[in-house]
Amino acid sequence: MEHPRGGPAPGEPEQQALFGWADAAPEPASAPSPRQPFRDSDRARRMLDIREIYAEPAALDSPRGAQIVAGLPGVRVTEVPGHWRIPSLHGNDGNVSRWVRVKTETLVLGVKQSLTTRPNGRSADWIAPGPSNGCAMACAYCYVPRRKGYANPITLFTNIEAIVAHVRRHVRAQGPKPEPNQCDSEAWVYDIGENGDCSVDALICDNTADLIAAFRGLPTAKASFATKFVNPDLLALDPQGRTRVRFSLMPADDSRLLDLRTSPVAERIAAAADFLDAGYEVHFNLSPVVLREGWQRDWADLLTHLDDVLPDRVKQQAACEVIMLTHNRALHDVNLGWHPRAEEVLWRPEVQEAKRSQNGDLNVRYARDVKRRAVAELRDLIAARAPWLRVRYAF
Repeated sequence: MEHPRGGPAPGEPEQQALFGWADAAPEPASAPSPRQPFRDSDRARRMLDIREIYAEPAALDSPRGAQIVAGLPGVRVTEVPGHWRIPSLHGNDGNVSRWVRVKTETLVLGVKQSLTTRPNGRSADWIAPGPSNGCAMACAYCYVPRRKGYANPITLFTNIEAIVAHVRRHVRAQGPKPEPNQCDSEAWVYDIGENGDCSVDALICDNTADLIAAFRGLPTAKASFATKFVNPDLLALDPQGRTRVRFSLMPADDSRLLDLRTSPVAERIAAAADFLDAGYEVHFNLSPVVLREGWQRDWADLLTHLDDVLPDRVKQQAACEVIMLTHNRALHDVNLGWHPRAEEVLWRPEVQEAKRSQNGDLNVRYARDVKRRAVAELRDLIAARAPWLRVRYAF
């Protein structure tokens, strides 16, 4: 791939408009033919133009690792003792200015050692061991890189057979769900993509397909993952109602500033009916809600757009999660090195306070009273503009 010449404009991150997606979705003519997988299309290669792989030896020796490397001929492979701390990658502060380029050109392969499923109760009943950590997209508010330092490319876990077997055992041990809850009325819901984006992972390997196939055979459970990327290859995976896709949404102006390298919000919304027709349950994440001047007007416009364009069959089964912004001092400092404009709306100490998150991290969130008022305002907007959209939870 030939990279754009010249540097970014002052205050803008490198390669911000990598797809030319900043203002509009691609023309239909640019889509791959039905016989060509999307992962082989030019758009997919612009998302991931892998030039270097860091890999644990055990990952290289696995069938999935060998498959991934074989699909990237000529790419340099550097063996590392562990995927979590790679000094030339995570410990190199010079990578901050290359934040997006590293995500485009670098892939890490590892073996997930700790296979645990933990309770959640918000988005899902359970958080399953995910098949990846990190992402090729570059959302400025993402919580995943907070512990990694100066780079956050995709780490794919190649022991997918062990992950799938663990999930199957856990689901079967639960038995039928005894009573409905806000996660689902009948099935145990397992989030399979907590620390990555399953739609983007599917551009490289079949980890996502393997998990979706596993849940097809688990009648008491369903998989769930949030995504900001529309990958048409997922339409062929035949989930048979056992996987919930949650398209993350925010006003277009916020997305252009904060959701770098993602599919345009309008494209995510337009994909909802296709995914429903392909056998997925389709929900939405209103996430994160960023408080800045005019936020109420822009969210009202987004909700009105949803009401205008979504067909009734999508509305009848839709639900949403409302998630207010949580931020972090270490991520704030990293963002200042590659995308300082984002921090003008993300880092607002005058309306934020310290928060100890469920995972033990010390973060910042909107002050209690500020958050309570904003959640109430957004609920009122949903009731007025998209009354069919059930709010599963808001925090």
